[in-house]
Order: sequence, then structure tokens, then C-alpha cells
Amino acid sequence: MIDARKLDRSITVERRTTTLNADREEVTAWAPVATLAAQRLENGSREFARAYGEAEEGSAVFRIRFTPGITVADRIVFDGEALELVEVVEIGRRAGMDLRAKVARA
Repeated sequence: MIDARKLDRSITVERRTTTLNADREEVTAWAPVATLAAQRLENGSREFARAYGEAEEGSAVFRIRFTPGITVADRIVFDGEALELVEVVEIGRRAGMDLRAKVARA
């Protein structure tokens, strides 16, 4: 069970979309899908970063209530910074999710 009192951060899940510009050329952009309450897990982020051989900064783990449809093709925005989803892990039977992310590449 997710403790609602710990969901003290706000993240926005974004999905890549393709639209046409004025010249009828395809343009790729990120569109917001959902804004969610989240808990930032500090210990999980350190362990995850070490497992992948990365520096501690630039990685984060967020715990949210279960939200269907979120995949590693999406990204999250936290404190104005885009983070690429590396892993989406379901907790229990749709009790919650851990979103493991790293700083998105430009």
C-alpha cells in the first residue's frame, strides 16, 4: 500500500508525439500525459546508479500510485528537468509503481 503522506513531490509524465509544422514537415515533440503525486526514493536511486555504473547525480527513483500505460518510451519532468525512464516496476498487484529514471539526453 502506498502511503499518501509520502507523495510530496509532483512529476509530469510526457509522451513523444509527432505533428506537422506550417511547412507540413513532421516535428517530434513531448506532450504531457499526466501530472502525478510522487515520492522520491533516495536510497533506491543510489543503488540503481551503482548497479548501472553511473554517477549518483542524474538518476532518480519515484514511487507513484499505479497508473496504467506508463512505459519506458515516456519521460518524466521533475523540477523543470526532463528524465528518461529506464525502468517501470509495478509494486504488488497494482498498488503502486517505481519509476527509475536518468537525465534525458538532448
